[in-house]
Amino acid sequence: MSQPPIEPTPASWADLLSARNLLRSLALTGGIALHAVNIYIVATVLPTVVREIGGLEYYAWNTTLFVVASIAGSVLATRLIQRCGARAAYLLALALFCAGATICAAAPSMPWLLFGRTVQGLGGGLLFALAYALIRLIFDEALWGRVMALVSGVWGAATLLGPAVGGIFSQAGHWRWAFLAVLPVAAALALIVIGQLERKPAGGATGPLPLGRIGLLVASVLAISLASLAPRPGWNVAGIGAGLALLLWMVALDRKATVRLMPRGGYALSSPLGAIYACMALLIIGISSEVFIPYFLQTIHGHTPLAAGYMTAFLSFGWTAASLLSSGRTGAAADRMVRLAAPIVLASLLALMLATPNPAAMAGDAGTALYCMLLAAAGFGIGLGWPHLAIRVFNGASAGDETLAASSITTVQLYATALAAALAGVVANGAGISDPGGVAGAQNAAWWLFGSFAAAPALALVLTGRILR
Repeated sequence: MSQPPIEPTPASWADLLSARNLLRSLALTGGIALHAVNIYIVATVLPTVVREIGGLEYYAWNTTLFVVASIAGSVLATRLIQRCGARAAYLLALALFCAGATICAAAPSMPWLLFGRTVQGLGGGLLFALAYALIRLIFDEALWGRVMALVSGVWGAATLLGPAVGGIFSQAGHWRWAFLAVLPVAAALALIVIGQLERKPAGGATGPLPLGRIGLLVASVLAISLASLAPRPGWNVAGIGAGLALLLWMVALDRKATVRLMPRGGYALSSPLGAIYACMALLIIGISSEVFIPYFLQTIHGHTPLAAGYMTAFLSFGWTAASLLSSGRTGAAADRMVRLAAPIVLASLLALMLATPNPAAMAGDAGTALYCMLLAAAGFGIGLGWPHLAIRVFNGASAGDETLAASSITTVQLYATALAAALAGVVANGAGISDPGGVAGAQNAAWWLFGSFAAAPALALVLTGRILR
């Protein structure tokens, strides 16, 4: 009688954080830390910035241009590794990120700040995508789950560190130094990268950069992002439709191309890789309803901006905790983590739909604690499955597409975030967040936002069954 296959023994944290693996871990997670902490620093100092240099009407463009440039950077990551090698690609990303930070720190007006944010976004997107691509290249497969958990841990730490750094400099009247605070960290990271990453190009597809398709992808994201800023629901819907049409055009061109932006099978739900990407995107869309949570907490429940911000951070804490908990699972145990992800996110969003509009449900310390637990549960759900979905991307790519498949995780995540922000704006505006506005408008918007966004993890639940089969 044949014996059942033996599941591989998962690597321990000691294996990852010892000897050379420790420095390599610092190199990869350090880049993501710069990208993540910067997001929260800028969100904290931006109100102070516009009071000094003006440009309130362009406030949201700081996020829009950063996200658009980040997506452009993410799709270039694989080509840079192939042409220049991991070390040169990473150092270029750090240089762009630091140049953007310096431009922002010296900005005399909002147009200069927006230019700096665009350069920063390009470098940040490269850093983000390079981390995913290099996990597969420089670590043994047994360590992949632990490294993915470490990446999630960096995002959790950023929710604490970023607002603190931004708040200290902003409150002291030195917001420009908040942008420069990342430069010493980037310099130290560059030294580690020089010593730990390979100089030799990885090889692979050559030829001119697919600038036309990159332009279509950027235009698609820009149209969707602009849609979220429009005051009327009709314009919201039109902008999202235009963005999706541009995306479909790009996909049609990319399917026929020799040098692709996404790996083979990445666009088709019928393929395992396409189903995994779609599941990851749907989970991201589900938890992106958090964009309005600080507003709901302040408007409906009377919390201070600081309290509302840190309550919202419980979603990131939940993601981090679950990733650390599940990262050592393999085989059937890893499958169970993937299977649990979508149901937990779905249940959490439905509970938030009922609790958020109801002041009585959140009265007192007990109500606040309950709400934090619901937010943590939503993050916990996606954190259980995300590392194992990412590993399935690493293993599921066709020969020659492995690095592209890994770096495309970032592109999928950023695009899903941009789409979710636009959809959240459409739902909230249509539900009355600004008209009639006030508490009543916020309550109705909260009910519709969480209720409609629960459809995303529900669809992910269907895809999960297909992925595991």
